[in-house]
Amino acid sequence: MNPAPYILSVDDEIDVTELIAFVLRRESYEVATASDGHTALEMIEQRRPDLLLLDLMLPDIDGFAICEILRRRAETAALPIVIISAWSEPDSQHLGLELGAIDFVKKPFSPKELATRVKGLLPPQFVS
Repeated sequence: MNPAPYILSVDDEIDVTELIAFVLRRESYEVATASDGHTALEMIEQRRPDLLLLDLMLPDIDGFAICEILRRRAETAALPIVIISAWSEPDSQHLGLELGAIDFVKKPFSPKELATRVKGLLPPQFVS
């Protein structure tokens, strides 16, 4: 039996991180949360997640910069990143995907849809 996928959710809105954690834990995922970019980067250095859910508007380092940092590091270059943001302009979506995100989820989002998308985006070793 494979271990539960480890997902890191980064968002400065506590209600959003709580909702994401609740929904994904119900799907038997291990979920950690961070409310700013520096904390997220430290957490990723300590333990690389199987999937990163990343808000763009954070109080210190924005999500675009975090994508760039992670893509430059060999150990995180292939980390799957999903941007979850209220920024819904096509330019924001395009830039996020260009910087290495594999998907873009607009806020507000459907928790059920998020769980389905996460399942479809996890690395193959977690798909049953």
